[in-house]
Amino acid sequence: MPLNEPIPDALSLDLLRSVSLLGSITEAAIFHRISQPAASMRLKELERVLGLTLIDRTSGRAHLTPNGIAVLEWAEAVLVAISNLQIGSSALRNGKSSHLKVGASMTVAEYLVPKWIVKLHDHDPTFTVAITMGNSSDVIRLVTAGKVNLAFVEGIEYPKELASQVVYHDRLVVVVAPNHPWTVGNRTVSIDQLAKTPLVLRERGSGTREVLERSIKPFGKLVTPVAELSSTTAIKSAIEGRLGPAVISWLAVREDIERERMVEVEIAGLSLSREIRALWINEFELDEPTQKFLKIAKESESE
Repeated sequence: MPLNEPIPDALSLDLLRSVSLLGSITEAAIFHRISQPAASMRLKELERVLGLTLIDRTSGRAHLTPNGIAVLEWAEAVLVAISNLQIGSSALRNGKSSHLKVGASMTVAEYLVPKWIVKLHDHDPTFTVAITMGNSSDVIRLVTAGKVNLAFVEGIEYPKELASQVVYHDRLVVVVAPNHPWTVGNRTVSIDQLAKTPLVLRERGSGTREVLERSIKPFGKLVTPVAELSSTTAIKSAIEGRLGPAVISWLAVREDIERERMVEVEIAGLSLSREIRALWINEFELDEPTQKFLKIAKESESE
């Protein structure tokens, strides 16, 4: 079925993602090396094409509206696909033959894999890497079916026919907007209070969601979602938009906490640490690019 016009501009979708991450159209414009008026014009055109208001411009910071969060959820997959198209096309133009297919859960794909790719490219510029993002369950299915060389997932059970190696240690944190009631006092809440509060959560099937649910189950508790989102960027926008507290990887919000855009809240008596693992089909011998990429991932934690 052909696409219907008008079609959203990919560069504008990428700009929207940067606005969500940086909380400012001006900062997003600087990041994309365009003027602030040009960025505003591009975003307004995106809103016109989609017929939706995507950004709340009434406060001092630029927050995505609920419609903006939903659009960003869908746009993430589009932007990754375009990136892979560019990588593959570049490989064909330059006659590169060492092509590695990597599947990664959202957090790993956004905050770890890009750094690993840079190091791999420094080792040998002829290597190209295509990333397929998804939740941990989706990525496990990809590697089991042989559609990717390696899969990276966090804190989730995996089929025993897959080989596994821990490459990184992460932890989940509870974060809220700076003016949230939980920021008052010692910034600590009970497990019972966490369970009773509607949370911004990852969707079922994600490693983040599974680690959280498995951690509070021994206490006889369940989590209640106010929203279920598959994109880390969309979750961060929901936090800043004061939709509710969220449970998210420390990797994703470390800079936001340091810049006081978000506040970490401790949960008394609850540990949310997790392992990030590389998975591959056990019966297959890893080729040289795959071995190198796995080594880079493993060594990155000590840097």
